[in-house]
Amino acid sequence: MSRTRTALLAAMALVAGATGTAFAVVPGDAGAAAVPCTVDYKVQNQWSTGFTASVTVTNNGAAKSSWAVKWSYAGNQKVTNGWNAKVTQSGADVTAANESYNGTLATGGSATFGFQGSYSGTNAIPATFTLDGVTCNVDSGGPTDPPDPTDPPPTGDRVDNPYSGAKVYVNPEWSAKAAAEPGGSRIANQPTGVWLDRTAAIEGVNGGMGLRDHLDEALRQKGSGELVVQLVIYNLPGRDCAALASNGELGPTEIDKYRTQYIDPIKTILADPKYASLRIVTTVEIDSLPNLVTNVSPRSTATPNCDVMKANGNYVKGVGYALNKLGDVPNVYNYVDAGHHGWLGWDDNFGASAEMFKQAATAEGATVADVHGFIANTANYSALKEDHFSVDQTVAGKSVRESKWVSWNRYVDELSYAQALREKLVSLGFDSKIGMLIDTSRNGWGGTARPTGPGATTSVDTYVDGGRYDRRFNTGNWCNQKGAGLGERPKASPEPGIDAYVWMKPPGESDGASKAIDNDEGKGFDRMCDPTYTGNPRNDNNMSGALPDAPISGHWFSAQFQELMKNAYPPLS
Repeated sequence: MSRTRTALLAAMALVAGATGTAFAVVPGDAGAAAVPCTVDYKVQNQWSTGFTASVTVTNNGAAKSSWAVKWSYAGNQKVTNGWNAKVTQSGADVTAANESYNGTLATGGSATFGFQGSYSGTNAIPATFTLDGVTCNVDSGGPTDPPDPTDPPPTGDRVDNPYSGAKVYVNPEWSAKAAAEPGGSRIANQPTGVWLDRTAAIEGVNGGMGLRDHLDEALRQKGSGELVVQLVIYNLPGRDCAALASNGELGPTEIDKYRTQYIDPIKTILADPKYASLRIVTTVEIDSLPNLVTNVSPRSTATPNCDVMKANGNYVKGVGYALNKLGDVPNVYNYVDAGHHGWLGWDDNFGASAEMFKQAATAEGATVADVHGFIANTANYSALKEDHFSVDQTVAGKSVRESKWVSWNRYVDELSYAQALREKLVSLGFDSKIGMLIDTSRNGWGGTARPTGPGATTSVDTYVDGGRYDRRFNTGNWCNQKGAGLGERPKASPEPGIDAYVWMKPPGESDGASKAIDNDEGKGFDRMCDPTYTGNPRNDNNMSGALPDAPISGHWFSAQFQELMKNAYPPLS
């Protein structure tokens, strides 16, 4: 239940309505023009120890190239973070000054900013506001007394698992492509991630939906319930240093562009009070931090690009900056990419990667509190759960870990890896309530090739190879894999420690081109996407297993979509 109050200049008339709410009376246009500025202060949400508020200032005087709004609190309110303005506080006095992008304030123009604050006792609305030292009329509203017990839970007070009790956003652009495929209507209503893989994606590429368009559509889909929107934050400088197919638009040293032209505009949009009722899940920078452990010198898998990114620190800085800025928005839930078991499951990768995640989560002003969880297997193919073998078994006198497929890895599937990594991260200082996501969009491995039991016990390799669901030549194969299928449908709280199974990678979107294709997206050609490629140390020199005739990454690949539906597990009806 919202409660409103209007404070007025002494020179203005005041009338009390039948409900006891006061309203400003402005005698015609001349009266409105006489007011130099107006401030509309609204408490959007309030709970026992904190609140969020939005402020709109309207300038009725001469145009301004910069501005500052000031007020004072009568109680013990403290501003903890703000958006769309530089909000600072000294004692009871608060100043909100424009950001570099919204300093212009025309005559009759308005600017809106917001902030989160703490309080105890009462949360009275300030009586007076000034714009550049001139007192403004105040049209303020919001809950100023203890919340009504019948009010809904406050937006911005993060829940333990954002997926619990919530619908998840269906991207209409992906849905339309899926529905246009033969048989695609069976999955066209599934929720998938929205990839912000370049700066232009924020506003929309080639006439497509931008971030605000998606959030507006999410509000429509939300209705009166809860809804999660899944965003992939994916534009680090020197992106994907070990995979040419998904290189990005920013060079290795362009960390400032990443901050000011990519993350800052995203934060501005996400912090708009209009979207405060959405649960916004961000998947922060897939395939980045683990490269600084596994693909740097002196390892045989090192690449010069990854050595550069480790030396300049811009992966760590970029992820830290994103976590810090996006974590300031009360209804944003940050999940950091955590690779997959076939990348980080080995002893010399597992702990070192967890420590790298901690380093990034405490860089650039970020803290572990800015991390709500981690996500495994994003855009990858590793099986969710292998039922027919485990690392604890011995076959024909050898440990399963000695098989060529497992190759001494501690984990054979994503569920065991994600749960173990969660425990390791908690031991390093992350919150004990962090949750894991697992991308199951392409790890079903069904169809006629799916084993129904373990392999023959003649050797450890026949045992593992005969029983494994994952039919790749090697877990290092990542591009448009032949034989892959849709995995478990998105689901909340499927296993202990797992917040959700998600389809963060939209099925049908290519991992990379199977041959060099000129493009204006900064994406190169990686031989791992070439079906004739015989491999490298990162996949133990196996064939790539990639499908032929693939377009560049992110573009629609009909043949892959059909392959995924054909081999889905659970099967499609």
